[in-house]
Amino acid sequence: MPDTLIVRPLAPSDFDAWQPLWDGYNAFYGRAGETALAPAITASTWARFFDPEEPVFALVAERAGQLLGLSHYLFHRSTTRLDRVCYLQDLFTAPAQRGLGVGRALIGGVSEAARQAGIDRVYWHTHASNAAGRQLYDKVGKHGGFIVYTGTP
Repeated sequence: MPDTLIVRPLAPSDFDAWQPLWDGYNAFYGRAGETALAPAITASTWARFFDPEEPVFALVAERAGQLLGLSHYLFHRSTTRLDRVCYLQDLFTAPAQRGLGVGRALIGGVSEAARQAGIDRVYWHTHASNAAGRQLYDKVGKHGGFIVYTGTP
């Protein structure tokens, strides 16, 4: 069916369609213009998706040959579990496609990839101001009450 939403792994040939989604994701979090990521970061991130030595992965949502959203995730160890966990680091849906199930499908795709890797915990975080995203996250996940801090070494 041409109108079916498909969630699939990112392919090397997707770069030109992935880049605007990546840029939109970064702009949402204030990384645009003078504060945009350096091109070397984007190039490195892109290369990691296709490096079998890297635990970083990407899925895209596609309908009728058009990429509508992306999710980037990684598997890592934890000090409080014997098994690895999955961190859903980036999730973005093209603004015109929001509310149509793209984000939910991408979270489901990451969850399925984690299950296939033998991982039973997926987690993510978002900014407190992301009201639209939080409406979805409250339906598909559980807020654990944690607050994220960052620091400079």
